[in-house]
Amino acid sequence: MNRRELIRTWAAAAPLVVAGRAFAAPQTQTRLLVVFLRGAYDAASVVIPVSSDFYYKVRPTIAIARPSPADPMSAIPLTPDWGLHPALRASLYPLWQKGQVAFVPFAGTDDLTRSHFETQDTIELGQPIQGSRNYGSGFMSRLARSLTGAQPIAFTGQVPLTFRGGQPIPNIAMTGLAKPGLDDRQAHLISDMYQGGDLHQSVTEGFKVDDEVYRSLSGEMTAASRGAISAKGFELSARRIGRLMRGRFNLAFVDVGGWDTHVGQGAANGYLAGRLSELGAGLAGFADEIGPADWNDTVVVVISEFGRTFRENGDKGTDHGHGSVYWVLGGRVRGRRVLGDHALVTEASLNQNRDYPVRTDYRALFGGLFRRMYGLDAARLQTIFPAAAPQDLNLV
Repeated sequence: MNRRELIRTWAAAAPLVVAGRAFAAPQTQTRLLVVFLRGAYDAASVVIPVSSDFYYKVRPTIAIARPSPADPMSAIPLTPDWGLHPALRASLYPLWQKGQVAFVPFAGTDDLTRSHFETQDTIELGQPIQGSRNYGSGFMSRLARSLTGAQPIAFTGQVPLTFRGGQPIPNIAMTGLAKPGLDDRQAHLISDMYQGGDLHQSVTEGFKVDDEVYRSLSGEMTAASRGAISAKGFELSARRIGRLMRGRFNLAFVDVGGWDTHVGQGAANGYLAGRLSELGAGLAGFADEIGPADWNDTVVVVISEFGRTFRENGDKGTDHGHGSVYWVLGGRVRGRRVLGDHALVTEASLNQNRDYPVRTDYRALFGGLFRRMYGLDAARLQTIFPAAAPQDLNLV
């Protein structure tokens, strides 16, 4: 064991001192993977309020149809009030049927800026939004320091904000986001086929407009994603993540980009459905790769910085919102439930007549989960999430 490993082992095993008292650090036995969907995914298209007439009224083109055995593109029934996007039928739904997935709607932060960057920072830091922020202290770093035997890793190009502070941790970059559709060479070949013909100008202009639209939208989406891998990249990399966490690491973070769907979001088919299919396949592949025994000691939490507007916009997409839906997966998760404080979705129940409210604070949710997973007491939880009371949702 080299000097750095000795220091890291000593730091992980050292007792936490709070207000002059020493606490023995709990042992890390359960693996935790936090999956951050950067760009704010449309939660109402994934966990669908199928009992809400208002949902179908204000989403004329992007709503997912109510459950119907005759329609494979309809929502998959979860409870009388909630359904699941059909793109997750082959991946996530089998885990739901096993009781290994729970959803928490109306979850998020009290940060109402609707800024990708500010709200992402808010969540990764895990600090109160009032007062100044310490950008050198992320909540997963504070969690790692509170546990004995924590082996953290970030599956990101650089160490994310949530792991800032404490001992250095390894990070591994995953694959990036590629431009979809035709590349420039293919576009030129097709354009040349119409050279001299009546359609040449229209074809050339079509490719030009398409490229301008792509560059404009992908520029915003890439910025919101902050260098995160694409959903396809996560699908291809998830088994690798599973192997690494099965063999050594037990506290991990990965971010997945491409969720800022202002335009052409789609419904049961389309852009969002494609990304969900890839994300679901990645999560199912991760669970399969880590193996049944280790899956029983693994918890995956899928979060996003905020949700999106409940009404669709004029471009058949959704804009920046507030409350989201968090996913919790794992072999010991008490799943097949939709949890937290929620009610029938109506116009009156919206936040600012715009989007989902936040009824379950993310710090309270994580705090209650960490208490169950690791046996953390109130004093230690306060070091991870200052000024936040844990909420026990009986997740594990």
